[in-house]
Amino acid sequence: MKALEKYKLGNIELKNRLVMSPMCMYSAKDDGKANDFHFTHYETRAIGGVGLIIVEATAVMPNGRISDHDLGIWSDEQIEGLREIASRIKKHGARAGIQIAHAGRKSEATKTEPIAPSALRFSEDYRTPQTVDERQIHQVVQAFVDGAKRAVTAGFDYIEIHGAHGYLNHEFLSYVTNLREDQFGGSLQNRCRLLNWIIDQVKAAIPEHVALGLRVSASDYVVGGIDGDEMVKIIDQVKEKLDIVHTSSGGLAPVTMHVYPGYQIRFAEQIKHECQVATIAVGLITSIEMIEEVLNNNRSDLIALGRLLLRDPYFPLKMYHQSGVEEGIPKAYKRGF
Repeated sequence: MKALEKYKLGNIELKNRLVMSPMCMYSAKDDGKANDFHFTHYETRAIGGVGLIIVEATAVMPNGRISDHDLGIWSDEQIEGLREIASRIKKHGARAGIQIAHAGRKSEATKTEPIAPSALRFSEDYRTPQTVDERQIHQVVQAFVDGAKRAVTAGFDYIEIHGAHGYLNHEFLSYVTNLREDQFGGSLQNRCRLLNWIIDQVKAAIPEHVALGLRVSASDYVVGGIDGDEMVKIIDQVKEKLDIVHTSSGGLAPVTMHVYPGYQIRFAEQIKHECQVATIAVGLITSIEMIEEVLNNNRSDLIALGRLLLRDPYFPLKMYHQSGVEEGIPKAYKRGF
């Protein structure tokens, strides 16, 4: 199976092309520190055979948490728990990745106020965010840089900047949420400025052996928002310092999305071929046949599995067994197959 082939991501090698997608577990305390749940959760998926595990959206600032129960990476005190996660992942042969994020206007953290490029709330159920000034924008950039440095200290092999799902970086990219008239709004170049700054400075702050990726929403599913063609232009603005683009969609506005198996694969394929960058495909990819179709037809380079791995942490081991690659199955688990 092509899914079980090794893959070179930047300067790191993955044992296969299967990725655990970052999924918030909402299981941290107010301090944002990882705990026993996180250690068990991520180690279990590493035993399960994926090549890369991307730890859930981890906030670079207290006001960047999606909820009061998200992981944080804004303080050195949070490094120890994150180091334990990375260590447990890596001891089973997987590579450890982490997604660093700021929730922007979609933050529901109760002890901080949300911020955004413009004072537009996500829906009636959300607070109206504060419009950030340039000083605050520089603070956000520095927070991403500091978070990336902490991720390196904790032992992560891959850092993913969250630019999707309606969170802060995505809000700056889209006309729907960015009404600014300064250097951060209006033209495509201006709307990409914050993300460009973050990518440039994070890349400069991390060692060469750590790979860097970006997660994006390739469609806002609203009139006037980002679509696949505009996302191609955005990626062309920021791709030079990236090793891979993790291609999702939606999350910017509270709209009903028509989802079906593999519904986002087309975005990964478009960006891969039009931008000439490596991509991760994600979104209701639920069968071995679908995984193999995407990879063998060169539609994407890696496959991210999300809710499937919540239901079945050992799905990749089934793939190893089906393909006859028994060495991919941990000795303690072989009799289960």
